Amino acid sequence: MKLNHLYYAVFILFLATSCSNTKYLADGELLYVGGKVKVEGKEISNKERKKLKKESENLLRPKPNKKLLGLRHRLFFYNLAGKPKKEKGFRHWLRTKVGEPPVLFSISDLDYNKNVLQNHAENKGFFNASTAADSTRKKKKVKALYTIKPGQQYKIKQVIFPSDSTELNKIVTTTQDKSFLKVGESYDLDKIKAERIRIDAYLKEQGYFYFSPDFLKVQVDSTVGNHQVDLLVKVKGETPLAARNVYRINNIIIYPNYSLSRNRKKNADSLTIHNDFKIIDPEKLFNPRIFDRTLYFKKNDLYNRKNHNLSLNRLVNLGTFKFVKNQFKESDTTGNYLDAYYYLTPLPKKSIRTEVLAKTNSANYSGTELNINWSNRNTFKGAELLTISAFGGLEVQVSGINKGFNVYRVGAESSLIWPRFISPLKIKSSSGFVPKTKATIGYEYQNRSKLYSLNSFKGSFGYLWKENIRKEHQLNVVDIMYVSPTNVTDLYRQKMAADSTGSLEKVIAKQLIFGTTYSYTYTNTMETAKRHTIYFKGAADFAGNAAGLITGADVTKKEPVTVFSVPFSQYSKMEAEFRHYLKLSERTQLASRVIVGAGFPYGNSAEMPFIKQFFIGGTNSLRAFRARSIGPGTFRDTDASSFLPDQSGDVKFEINTELRAKLYSVVHGAVFIDAGNIWLINKDSNKPGSQFTSDFLNELAVGTGVGLRFDFSFLLLRTDLAFPLRKPYLSDGNRWVLDQIDFGSSSWRKENLVFNLAIGYPF
Repeated sequence: MKLNHLYYAVFILFLATSCSNTKYLADGELLYVGGKVKVEGKEISNKERKKLKKESENLLRPKPNKKLLGLRHRLFFYNLAGKPKKEKGFRHWLRTKVGEPPVLFSISDLDYNKNVLQNHAENKGFFNASTAADSTRKKKKVKALYTIKPGQQYKIKQVIFPSDSTELNKIVTTTQDKSFLKVGESYDLDKIKAERIRIDAYLKEQGYFYFSPDFLKVQVDSTVGNHQVDLLVKVKGETPLAARNVYRINNIIIYPNYSLSRNRKKNADSLTIHNDFKIIDPEKLFNPRIFDRTLYFKKNDLYNRKNHNLSLNRLVNLGTFKFVKNQFKESDTTGNYLDAYYYLTPLPKKSIRTEVLAKTNSANYSGTELNINWSNRNTFKGAELLTISAFGGLEVQVSGINKGFNVYRVGAESSLIWPRFISPLKIKSSSGFVPKTKATIGYEYQNRSKLYSLNSFKGSFGYLWKENIRKEHQLNVVDIMYVSPTNVTDLYRQKMAADSTGSLEKVIAKQLIFGTTYSYTYTNTMETAKRHTIYFKGAADFAGNAAGLITGADVTKKEPVTVFSVPFSQYSKMEAEFRHYLKLSERTQLASRVIVGAGFPYGNSAEMPFIKQFFIGGTNSLRAFRARSIGPGTFRDTDASSFLPDQSGDVKFEINTELRAKLYSVVHGAVFIDAGNIWLINKDSNKPGSQFTSDFLNELAVGTGVGLRFDFSFLLLRTDLAFPLRKPYLSDGNRWVLDQIDFGSSSWRKENLVFNLAIGYPF
């Protein structure tokens, strides 16, 4: 039997079996296949009709068995497994984890759903709505049918805020210009609830510590006629006195070494007075100055929720405390004052962590890596984080044309992070995230057996800060990298001599890069309730510009200027990455990504340094092509590609899209398509077709594939199987290779099928 015929046979068998799911029901049992809502009446617009229908159907309970391509696949596997004799084994797993039991009509309550729909319609302003419930049966399947006759929707005629002269009511009235309740809009109970929360949040900023949304009411007057209502915003008369009073901060007491197992009773010896703070720290673990930068409350300040939350966020983001607890108590002093207590439980000051990693990539390398990290979270008693890391790794080429070029890596890195800006200028941040100054120094030795070794040194000094949970900045004022080759073998020198493109020589060229880098990141992907979420990262890299201006470097007119006998690199590089996530359902998502980047060498450099150029292809890029094997442009060096694919470019354009769906439990599936390429800014006679031109869209590589992802919460293991649809290095007019796809051909599979194994999503 041909492979395609087998697929059809399996699909037809699955379809036939799925359709017979009801035969497993006991006598008298009926399968509930869902509910449908019909909205009737001429008084409601089509837009409101669709909205009310969608909202109402989402409220129906129970939910029917899940479907995939119109088939109740999980119920199919439940019935296929049967009732296992033991509560373990494959059949038990298939029935309980993959499958789901039938949703029976007997557990549905038509009257309950009818009342829910009635209440929902009234809450949306359809005060004269009526609802009805019924059901239809076809053999052993039952569908519930609900009808809503909403009538005309009531609109807001006017919103009336308090008019008396009490201080609390006057403040409530001053907020009316920001009200969620707008004249002419439809009545909506959810907006009324949101309005109470909005007013309460404003009052919390004005010192009303004990106020609550429950102390507000919005009376509805529907007697004004013409399907309109008046809304009267009021403070309840039974609101307690404490909620009507404004409170200020009196004492601020901090326990920086708090433990539930220890007595926290203070004594005279353990109390330290620092500015407005009373600090109980007998062991003197922390310098009191860190609280000047983290706590926003000062003595006699008016209480407000913003400073309350900012202080807690900053204490948490110091990364020094395991638990942060805050409590406000009424002060013993005369007047309306609060004492603020902060109970802080530190993490262990010093820790060591060991990681063993397994990894693989589409260049046919698999290997392992060992990381050892030692940390000190309070190095100078100011919550400074000192981290010293050492790592070693091995990657082995397990298949491909040339084997034995294994990669060995060892190195170390040290970084120190201060929880503040260290700068000649005084910079103050009002964000809930602590700004950081970071200094890093590191070294790596990389040995490619039989080829060469590289020594890499790097160092940086810069700042990290977040405006809020969505926006993050990183500025490295100084970013230095020095790369020097050693132990270049005769084999590699022979390959370099035969490489007319010069690509292999660039890999081992000495490089000195120093300059400034900046990146900005925006994301709202943590807002899981949104249907559309995005991620954006823009980065800029400027190297050697100050040195170039001082020395007047210009390689077009004279030899490059050297520092320690190495020419320094001079360039500007920009890169932007944009991701969009569209939630199609609770189990399905469409993820897309666009990457655009360009680097421009000038002054002391005729071309971009190799390690700063762009690459494409591989497990997180074009998955149908080996890593670094595509481009630049339509160029393809057959000899170099068969030896070490390492193509690089000055310009990059890449676009990816992927449909992701949860299949069963931890198993997720994906269908994807990737496209992109890299190019050179300047023309290179040794690489014909490599220069970026206006015809770049005609030079894109395109690939597609499918994948499985295993989401274990703590780890996401990704497998992708991809193949090319378009090869840019073929002659114009012959680049699309769809007609050549032949899964039955072993030679086609060997040349075109690429298997990727990776950790995490590609984007």
